[in-house]
Amino acid sequence: MRNLITKEGFEFSFDPEACHSCDGACCRGESGYVWVSKEEIAQIAQFLEMDLQKFIDRCLKKEGYRFTIKEIKKNGEHLCLFFDEKKGGCEIYPVRPQQCRSFPFWDQYKNRDKIEEVCKECKGIYPHSS
Repeated sequence: MRNLITKEGFEFSFDPEACHSCDGACCRGESGYVWVSKEEIAQIAQFLEMDLQKFIDRCLKKEGYRFTIKEIKKNGEHLCLFFDEKKGGCEIYPVRPQQCRSFPFWDQYKNRDKIEEVCKECKGIYPHSS
């Protein structure tokens, strides 16, 4: 029996068990931003046992007044700096940013026209019948 997650306002359900077999589809692909708050920056640096400033310098990129996690470009795709290809998972999973925790329930996917897009990115999406 699947343990599907639903959220009000979304026209789909999500099966978190699909994450075990997707090869990090939401952590790789097109270039994008994974925004991190000051609190998340401190938590991740502590989790990695890194000096805060070294973590910021090595792992983050400043965009305007905000920070995003750096990407690595490999074989024509962009990977989150913390995506471990060998393990197929996130190196900072216990302290991953809220943006990652809330996927796929992002406001942009409330629009029924965007369900096809999120289905392509995530194997765990089950659209509701209209």
